[in-house]
Parts: sequence; structure tokens; C-alpha cells
Amino acid sequence: MEGEVQLTKLSLMYDELLQEDSIGIILYRKPSEYFHGAMLYDFDELILIIGESRKPARSIQHLLINGLRCQVLYATLDCLKGWIIAGEHAIIIDYLLEGHIIWERDERVSLLRREIIEFNGPLREQKQFHEFARFLANYVHGKRAMREGRIIDAHQSILKALDHWASIELIERGIYPTVHLWVQTQPLDRTIYKLYNELTLSTETLEQRVELVLLACEFSVMSKMEGCSAPLFRILGSRREPWSIDELINHPELKNLQLDLTVVLRNLVYRSLIRESAGGNLRNRGHHSELRYSLI
Repeated sequence: MEGEVQLTKLSLMYDELLQEDSIGIILYRKPSEYFHGAMLYDFDELILIIGESRKPARSIQHLLINGLRCQVLYATLDCLKGWIIAGEHAIIIDYLLEGHIIWERDERVSLLRREIIEFNGPLREQKQFHEFARFLANYVHGKRAMREGRIIDAHQSILKALDHWASIELIERGIYPTVHLWVQTQPLDRTIYKLYNELTLSTETLEQRVELVLLACEFSVMSKMEGCSAPLFRILGSRREPWSIDELINHPELKNLQLDLTVVLRNLVYRSLIRESAGGNLRNRGHHSELRYSLI
């Protein structure tokens, strides 16, 4: 009861920050001994205001409230969901999970938090597919860089690929990947953590380290491709007509993938997991035909 009274007082304190479309306010107060050394985090409070309109998707204010330096971030519910799937602004997701909900119009903010904590169903499936697409794209970029003799570029791409691979391993265990990714991964998956150490700490040459991890990534790509691509298979099978890349990119479940979706599609075609066909003539393009994709 006392906690509810305190939250009510807090909500009144920040009432003037509410906008017409606001559906919730989350307050995160960092411990006073913490100093992050980055503009986003060196505030006494982070105030996250969640709205439901589509424009603007987000905005930031820096305010002094009752002697406290505050960063006020406004984000729409759709924007937050996009960040959750895409892994963008991961620290904001931490605040969403750890902060106090000091006011909400209905239960949508609480439901979103619960969805992340329970982490199952469509959210988990879409997040897994997104991480796989990023894993595959970085693996392909790393492999190309190695062929062209750009060893440092290859190293950077494979390091990013390992981050996404680690995220997939966590998701498969029902755990949402946070900014503490490798702290989460270390006790759960010794294989991927060993590869991370091999790439970053081994005494072998940089080229040898990258080649070793590339081989492991190749095996992981093949073993995880079909399972991680479940949302795409479901969309491709949802109608009889083949899909164009533009239709797929603009599908609500795939809109956060953008160009990474192309890499997934081409690999699925290459491995004969989906079918590629030439559609009708493109307007004003003579005899050019559009490539389309469907289930085998």
C-alpha cells in the first residue's frame, strides 16, 4: 500500500510531462554512485513517456526537475516494440524492465513488460529471426572481407556475428538478450563463449583466429537457418502467389530487417529451402521480370 502511495505522488510530480496520447510513464533512477561517462546516462533520472500515436516516433528533452537533472524520452509503443525486436537502444529496454511504472492509462505498458520478461510467442520468434538475419549478414560480410584480404574488416564483422549468435543462443533458452550479453551468455553456452575468447584473446595470428571462427559460423548458419527463419516460412506460405522482396520488406513482421532480409532470402534459395521464380513483366522495364519467392 505504501509503495502505491509513493508511485501516486511520483505520477503527480511528473503529470505536466504527459502528452495527449501518453499511455504510460516509466521512471528510472540510477544509484548515486554510478557515473557512466556518456551523455545519455549521466542524468539523475531517466523518464520514459510512452505514447500511442505514430508521429513523432520519439523525442528527447533535458530538464531540471526538483533539482535533479533528467532526460525525458518520449517514444511510441510501436517504436518501443521495434527496438525490442531489432535490439536498438538496448539500454532503454533495460530501463523499461527495471524502472518504476509510475502511471499508465491502461495495462498496455505492463503487458509489454510482461511480454519481454516471459519472452515467448511472436515476440520471441521475431526477435530470433532478426538476430539470425544480422548474424548471417555479418558472417557473409566477414567471409567476403577475408577473400579480399581485408583481415581487420573481417575480424570486426565476425565479432558482430558472434554477438548475434550469442543472442540466438539466449533466445533459444527463452532469455531476452540485454546490454549484458556476454555476462548472460558465459554461464549458459561455453562453446560460443570459447569462440569469443578465441577471437579476442588468442595468441594466434588475427587471420588464423578469424578463419577458425568463420568455420564455426558456417556450421551454425546451416544448423540454425531453417529453425530461425520460421516467421519468413510462415509468411511465404500464407498465400498461393509468390512474394516480391518489396512486399516482404514491408510486411509488419519483417519491417525491422530491411536489407538483411535479402541475405536470408538468397541463402534460403541457394540451399533449396525456398523457391525463386520470375514474375510478370515490370512496368516500363521492357522484358525484365521480377524475382519472387515462395515455399518449395
